[in-house]
Amino acid sequence: MSPTFVLVHGAFATSFSFAPLQAELALRGHRSLAVDLPGHGFEATYPAAYQAPQDLEALATAPGALEGVTLADNAARVIDVLERVKEHGPVILVGHSRGGITVTAVANARPDLVDRLVYISAWAPVELEAAAYNAEPEMASVDAAALARALAANPADVGLLRCNFRTADADALAGLKAVFLADGTDDELRVFLNSFQPDENLDGGGPDDRAHAATWGSVPRTYVRLSEDASMPLAMQDRLIREADALTPDNPYEVRTLRSSHLGWLVHPAPAAELLAEVAAR
Repeated sequence: MSPTFVLVHGAFATSFSFAPLQAELALRGHRSLAVDLPGHGFEATYPAAYQAPQDLEALATAPGALEGVTLADNAARVIDVLERVKEHGPVILVGHSRGGITVTAVANARPDLVDRLVYISAWAPVELEAAAYNAEPEMASVDAAALARALAANPADVGLLRCNFRTADADALAGLKAVFLADGTDDELRVFLNSFQPDENLDGGGPDDRAHAATWGSVPRTYVRLSEDASMPLAMQDRLIREADALTPDNPYEVRTLRSSHLGWLVHPAPAAELLAEVAAR
């Protein structure tokens, strides 16, 4: 029986981000299901102040649905989906970017629901909590100011992360493009930013976001490196792979590489679909 791909999005993204990839998978005969984490997709808050003409002062204080949402909430949402999908055969759980933290939490709790994990330039913490890796040397080349320039609210005031992806600030847009989609066009960047929602939850999970050898470590796994990723450099991707392989040396990652920026593989998904199809065939 062929597996179903269950796709988990990253920060500020939604299930909509996976639509082109799902089309490519379907054309290759593969089932897939993209999950909206709590407070994402049609559950998201888009404050009126985010619309044009924007009211940046109001946007900085408007409440949002993601306030108080936790990693445990994210994991529970995915587990609910997996319990239903698993009735129809094997499951390949795919996480991108920050979605990797949720994927790890799911496999920590319910490895019985997953036949293979696939991380695509995704956070898969082992030795440190996810947020702590940002201060490590492997992340030194990341332009942290690029996302900071897009911040639209003080997280302490609204209880969530809020960015203005509809900004007209040329420097902010150039920074976002360099970090996330340097291999794309300006139009592709604007399309992707308009698919982003303005809010993301604050909870990275703390100690619970780290891989557990006895559960997570029992599931076969693949790590897909994105060679042109400026938001998670190859050095950090490779460090996460090494740490995981040291944790469970009898179950190392299968490592694959795509030539892509952090978001480029979603804009032009045929190579990623081919790679995932090969993973499923195994």
